Amino acid sequence: MDIADVTTETFDQDVLGSQRPVLVDFWAPWCGPCKALAPVLTQIAAEHAERLAVVKLDIDEHPEIAGRYQVMSIPTLMVFVGGEPVGTLSGAKPKPAVQKFLSAWL
Repeated sequence: MDIADVTTETFDQDVLGSQRPVLVDFWAPWCGPCKALAPVLTQIAAEHAERLAVVKLDIDEHPEIAGRYQVMSIPTLMVFVGGEPVGTLSGAKPKPAVQKFLSAWL
């Protein structure tokens, strides 16, 4: 399953306006830990497609969104529910750690 990219133009609609929880992966193409985390997020997106939307935002192309949510390091995972950020996890984590982080919203 491909994870959709969100942009400055689509963030409000795709993330803040979503009817289900959204996991946003703040990343950049040059970030090694971001690349290591990508397969984990692809698996989680496939396993929880009915209950959770998973998207990614390139902080180099859309720094204003990263700034709005005070993303200081990448990768940063942020869960949005009802248009509000409700949880943040920073750093490349193994799948069990990401699943534990997400358990409150699945």
